[in-house]
Amino acid sequence: MDNLIINNLAGLLLVTSFLVVIARKTTTTACLYSLQSLVLVLLFWTIAHEYDAHALYDWSITAFVTKVVLLPMILYVQLGKMRDERAERVLIHPVWIGIIVAAISVICMYIIEPVHLPMVAELKPVLAVSLAHFFIGLLCIISQRNILKQIFGYCLMENGSSLMLALVAHRAPHLLEIGITIDAIFAVIFMVVLARLIFRKLHTLDGNQLTVLKG
Repeated sequence: MDNLIINNLAGLLLVTSFLVVIARKTTTTACLYSLQSLVLVLLFWTIAHEYDAHALYDWSITAFVTKVVLLPMILYVQLGKMRDERAERVLIHPVWIGIIVAAISVICMYIIEPVHLPMVAELKPVLAVSLAHFFIGLLCIISQRNILKQIFGYCLMENGSSLMLALVAHRAPHLLEIGITIDAIFAVIFMVVLARLIFRKLHTLDGNQLTVLKG
């Protein structure tokens, strides 16, 4: 029963990833990212309970503070101050994005099929979801004209790496998760600052307008 809950939570991660990619407003995307991170926290908690991976309880607390509260708040407040309606037009229709996300998920299931690890053997769908998040994050980056939305592509990749680490190294010290999370926070802050400088200087968030460098 618990494995069913875990796999369903992993499926919900895919759904929230799709919503993050297709959302137009960055403030809406920040809220959806917070929701996805909450699902990730519940996933950590359930895996910790089912497999006696007690270190994941600490991971879930860290993930809640940083991914559910801190990062979305930074993104919501800072990115909400910048708006460029032209940049909100997506390059790929949401229907096609849904098809691509489904195809990525199926391909990742085939990729991880030969993997044989103690806990992963029963949670291969979850491992497939963690791997799929790298490619969904990349899809978010290349399918958006808005450079702010591209930041969330990185966030999706980071959530995927956290989930994969929880599956293959769930007995690792809590300090490892803290180090990875701190790196992610500083990376996001750096990208937000860079986006603000670009918007202040060029008055655009459209990545298509940033293809020519002027000396």
